[in-house]
Amino acid sequence: MQLGIEHVVPIPLKDKINEYNSWIWNQDIVINPGEKVFIQAPSGTGKTTLMHLLYGLRNDYEGKIHWSAYNMTAIRPEQLSQLRASYLSIIFQDMRLFPELTAWENLEVKRRLTNTITEHEAEKWMERLGIGHKRDSLARTLSYGEQQRVAIIRALLQPFEWLLMDEPFSHLDHANIKKAVALIREVTETNNAGLILADLEDNDFFNYTRKLLL
Repeated sequence: MQLGIEHVVPIPLKDKINEYNSWIWNQDIVINPGEKVFIQAPSGTGKTTLMHLLYGLRNDYEGKIHWSAYNMTAIRPEQLSQLRASYLSIIFQDMRLFPELTAWENLEVKRRLTNTITEHEAEKWMERLGIGHKRDSLARTLSYGEQQRVAIIRALLQPFEWLLMDEPFSHLDHANIKKAVALIREVTETNNAGLILADLEDNDFFNYTRKLLL
């Protein structure tokens, strides 16, 4: 699945775009299937806005966004559901867990809907990321780092051709980043998937095919 971004300008940033030396806003770019793209986004340039536009959470923009045949500017609700269920997954900056569900229940909501990863495999991923012992803890009682690891695993519990990541490791220390990167790399390679990671600072978490400045 190919991503096309054609002269996209978020309405809230319209008066500021000319101040940025952006390689994305108001540009015409194509990101090919399987690419691993890092987007460096200084504070205030619309990092989370971009992720939400690509995932179809916002439509307050000029220009066009295409995921192959899916035109995000005119997508129907049923098409958007299909796109998210089969082709796009996302790790939100604010995690978006259900606070009154346990860590495991948050994962089970996604796992049972998609039915692509076994219960045993999901449990193994929790152990790999060091949160196996938090299985039955309510999400609201978890530390930010623990919540982030649950959110990472949840995003991997579905089929996808693209994984979108908005500051996915902001609450993790070096050791836990290394574990999370290894798991994400393994699953994306298994799926022959691409990834788009947006963050404030430059990094080399993955073997990026290109780096862009937002």
